[in-house]
Amino acid sequence: MKEKELQRLTNLKEIEKDLHTKGFNKILGIDEAGRGPLAGPVVVAGVIMPENSMIEGINDSKKVSEKKREKLYDLIIEEAISYQVAIIGQDIIDKINILNATKKGLTNVVEGLDVKPDLIIVDALTNIDTKGIPYESIIKGDAKCYSISAASILAKVTRDRIMREWDEIYPQYGFINNKGYGTAKHIEAIKEYGLSPIHRRSFTKGIVGNIK
Repeated sequence: MKEKELQRLTNLKEIEKDLHTKGFNKILGIDEAGRGPLAGPVVVAGVIMPENSMIEGINDSKKVSEKKREKLYDLIIEEAISYQVAIIGQDIIDKINILNATKKGLTNVVEGLDVKPDLIIVDALTNIDTKGIPYESIIKGDAKCYSISAASILAKVTRDRIMREWDEIYPQYGFINNKGYGTAKHIEAIKEYGLSPIHRRSFTKGIVGNIK
């Protein structure tokens, strides 16, 4: 590993290093993918990484190419002490709103782990049900904390895979490229073809009126 990358990862682990010195050994990083798209689920991922983990390339998923994310996904899962991914579909998002759907996904992640963390660090979310486990909310945590960055990659890769599968069923919307986000081509496709079953009705009212 090059010295520059080693230093970057060392900096990315500063917050967790400080938490480890305070006695927290199993730190669960949590992040999500898909809060903003017009279609598809929101995916929440959580991962507990070993204290000495140093996977080259781990970063906020938005700063990593799709091809590299796929490789990092496998490395993270291989090295993780424990991880869990929750998928909250568009029907639930429409019913309880995207914020509450994301919080529900977080709770599902915590409940699904096979190792109980002693601290949770999460990107920006507050007022969450962590089943009694203490948590810290860190603004832009996916760019500041190693384990949140790792979780962001698990969430993003999982969601992208789901959207690629949906693209095979509904190719007219271009999900393979836009991943459900509201690009100009995607919006034009909605206007031409209407909504698919995986579109979020609460997100698309301004585009198609009150269509169901």
